[in-house]
Amino acid sequence: MLQSLPDPDARLLLRAGKVHEYARRDVLVHEGEVADSFHIVLDGRAAVRVTTPAGESAIVNILGPDSHFGEVSLLGRSDPRRTASIVALEPMRTLSIPAAVFRDLRDRNPRLEQLVSGILARRVDELSAQVVEAMYDSLEHRVIHRLAQLAEVYGSGSGGEVTIPLTQDELSQLVGGARPSVNQVLRRLVDEGLIAVGRGRVTIADVTALERRAS
Repeated sequence: MLQSLPDPDARLLLRAGKVHEYARRDVLVHEGEVADSFHIVLDGRAAVRVTTPAGESAIVNILGPDSHFGEVSLLGRSDPRRTASIVALEPMRTLSIPAAVFRDLRDRNPRLEQLVSGILARRVDELSAQVVEAMYDSLEHRVIHRLAQLAEVYGSGSGGEVTIPLTQDELSQLVGGARPSVNQVLRRLVDEGLIAVGRGRVTIADVTALERRAS
């Protein structure tokens, strides 16, 4: 993310940041609390959880290294609130930048305004794509596409075997489908030799082949 900035501006942000360490199941931020910092994930993975209209908690995304959250804190609104809770799925580290410090640096470094605009534009693009996918794509395609995305989060980029340590319930939340229906899709992918399903995990046997199916 910081690669878009000149080195002096990037160093200013890094000096203003603070590294935080979290254990598995720690809640990094709570939905509804005041958003006062922006986080970049350095190591580990976390679940983005939101409260549904029925009052239940559901996972809507998985964050991995180099991803970020808390961009709402950079908008300059009075009393901005977190739109989701972030829960560590494993030991992890983040670099947090206080929103007040970021805004002060932005006033003195116009290039940071472009960075904020880019961050928000990417987030809008991501959310728009998710809405279109939920409305028009079949459940099978949503499952395959989400598994391909998770392979990027959990894989090494080699295109080989990748294990995703999520339950079928969690995967169902991510794709917005009922668990029995998602299970049927997974069984078909198992029969095709693309994945293997175990207790609390899905192993992708051939990431490249799965990505071709997702495209």
